[in-house]
Amino acid sequence: MHTEHPVADYATALGSDGQLIDVREPDEVAQGSLPGAVNIPVGSLPARVGELDPTRRVVLLCRSGGRSGQAAEFLSASGFGDVVNLAGGMLAWAEADH
Repeated sequence: MHTEHPVADYATALGSDGQLIDVREPDEVAQGSLPGAVNIPVGSLPARVGELDPTRRVVLLCRSGGRSGQAAEFLSASGFGDVVNLAGGMLAWAEADH
């Protein structure tokens, strides 16, 4: 099970020890992402899940919250206990004048 958190307040969700993962494609990430985000496209996540620390919170970002929601479900099912989806994604971030 994962939680949803407003993207405008992503720093609170991330905390001091979270892992921020942008699951969009590299060409999308090149147009801008949140500070400190690591790009692991959702299609690559099953093969790259070993790059994530399951003992730390994972905060997921995409364009609108859909792909990151899918990634959150996958990670939760893979044994990650603290998974957060940033609701609204980069579209909501842009709407908040960031």
